[in-house]
Amino acid sequence: MALTTLLLLSGIILLTAYFTYGKYVYNKFGLTDKRKAPSHMYKDGVDYVPSKPVVVLGHHFASIAGAGPIVGPIIAVTFGWIPAVIWILLGGIFFGAVHDLGSMAASLRNQGKSIGVIIQNNIGQKGKQFFILFSFSTLILIIGVFADIIAKTFVNNAGVASASILFIVLAVAFGLVSKVVGNSRTAFVLISAIGVILMYYFVYLGMQLPFELDYQTWVYVLLAYAFIASVTPVSMLLQPRDYLNSFLLYGLIISAVIGVFIANPQIKMDTDIYINSDNLGYLFPVLFVTIACGAISGFHSLVASGTTSKQLDKESDAKVVGFGGMLIESFLAIISVGAVIVLSRGEYLGRLGEEGPVPLFASGLGSMISSMGISENFAVGFVALTVSAFALTTLDTCTRLARFTLQEYFEDVKHPVGAKVSQNRYLSTTVVVILSILLLASGGFSTLWPIFGSANQLLAALALLTVAVWLMKQKISATFVTIPMFFMFTVTLTSLGLFAWKNFQSQVYVLSVIAALLFILSIALIVLASKSLKKEIEKPVKLSQ
Repeated sequence: MALTTLLLLSGIILLTAYFTYGKYVYNKFGLTDKRKAPSHMYKDGVDYVPSKPVVVLGHHFASIAGAGPIVGPIIAVTFGWIPAVIWILLGGIFFGAVHDLGSMAASLRNQGKSIGVIIQNNIGQKGKQFFILFSFSTLILIIGVFADIIAKTFVNNAGVASASILFIVLAVAFGLVSKVVGNSRTAFVLISAIGVILMYYFVYLGMQLPFELDYQTWVYVLLAYAFIASVTPVSMLLQPRDYLNSFLLYGLIISAVIGVFIANPQIKMDTDIYINSDNLGYLFPVLFVTIACGAISGFHSLVASGTTSKQLDKESDAKVVGFGGMLIESFLAIISVGAVIVLSRGEYLGRLGEEGPVPLFASGLGSMISSMGISENFAVGFVALTVSAFALTTLDTCTRLARFTLQEYFEDVKHPVGAKVSQNRYLSTTVVVILSILLLASGGFSTLWPIFGSANQLLAALALLTVAVWLMKQKISATFVTIPMFFMFTVTLTSLGLFAWKNFQSQVYVLSVIAALLFILSIALIVLASKSLKKEIEKPVKLSQ
């Protein structure tokens, strides 16, 4: 079977799903342009900024993508490429896209607030506190891990560091010029074209002008940048950088498709399904935890309800940004699988162990892109740089989301310190950065990282639970949300149970306790949600006069 056949079929399935199931889900959420979007109601020029749908899609897609739809699918091919592809397509359409659009829709109807506040409004104060503590801890871990990954990348490839710095300068310039040109569509298209051309030129220029610093210095520089990105208006840095960077990923996807069609490689990997992997465990539940971004990821709910919902110009934009953005990511995950299934299983397993998923992806896809007449070294470098650029996007978006989360937690705390944290974005961001530095200094994140595959998917299950309760309280049938919700709870609770038991047997008691606590947290939120719905059902029906 040719790889082109897989890409074509996947593209057709995802595109058809957007126009059919996407329309159904959008209508179920009752979104309408008759209602003012939070970006207009609470416009502050910092977080609430009404923006063009193409700009918001760029920010949202760049934020949710990162390295997730590349790393997870490539590792999951260990169980066989067919189950990986099936889960990406079914998960992306019926789980991930519903999860992302649902989180966005619920946030739009709750003043653009995060999932934590939506839980408070629909489940209760305790539920909000549980969820925010969990999501804040997850975000701090992600900030620490990605700061480490990016710093190591910059040390090993100084050209990538130079290009990344040039991208940031370009983004600030683009943001300032965009403000000057205002709503002129022609001017915006023109500066977008200039910005994209400069960005691709900076890919080349960065490789010619390597910028070198040691690891520790890069960590502090990156966290300082994350601080600035968190407190400045989204239209000045975060939004334009994500918008321009999204064209890197679009360019990667387009180049990959063209390269595959020209090279026309055959799928060499066997079609067997491997129920058990010596390194990963059993296909269920591990496959559904390993492939998060690309199928469904709880982190997306934090982005959709944290930054994206505050930038949507109108509610109808949520369909292309939420549902459409997820399906684009699913297609990227299919490309990631395609980059390695042109190898035999033995070669794939050997190189995965030696090189790791990102270099394997870069070399596999780079060789296909080089069929367009581009130098293979440049093509491989371009792919690696694109992955690094999106890791940086994840870092700055997570810092801003952690700031939002911390502020929302202290909104109801009746204490002077709590009031200052909730109202002062500089203070709350400082807390986030300090905690991230302490985590990096401890070195504990590398030990804790494996459990957060399960934690991320648990976050998705909790977000679906929140959306389901929100819909039910409006007397809207939520079956299309509850089915994926029950499946994700089954996956994550099984995974956490196995993880806790495995680490207990290995006498790694800290990880065993953390897994057990996450298990208990999810059960507590399910109980709170059930009680909230029971109260709603038991309310006396008001008779019309």
